[in-house]
Amino acid sequence: MPLQDNYKQKAKICYKFVWAKYREEGMRINEHPILEFNQKEKVKFTLDGKELEGYKGEPIASALVAAGIKILSRSIKYHRPRGFFCAIGKCSACLMKVNGVPNIRTCVTKLEEGMKVETQKGKGDFN
Repeated sequence: MPLQDNYKQKAKICYKFVWAKYREEGMRINEHPILEFNQKEKVKFTLDGKELEGYKGEPIASALVAAGIKILSRSIKYHRPRGFFCAIGKCSACLMKVNGVPNIRTCVTKLEEGMKVETQKGKGDFN
């Protein structure tokens, strides 16, 4: 077996192990030596009609990733998947339609009870 194939096989095993661990733990960081997490009040919101839960005040994108949602949007030209990237509102990877308003940067928008989040198609519209 060539060295490259062996490396790829080990990488796949490691990837599966890491994602399995995250799934078991709910995809959330609960303890951190520097940051504090204020995860008190759970709220319900929807993504494309599917009901999900998150913590009030956390970024929408964080709640989506914690729920196992990896694809937040798609590139405009080639429709390639885009996930949680910069987390500071400077890129366009997390643009989604929130409560009917397109092009909302979900990485910096705080989650509230009953929010209606939708996967945005293309450049976004108000329909």
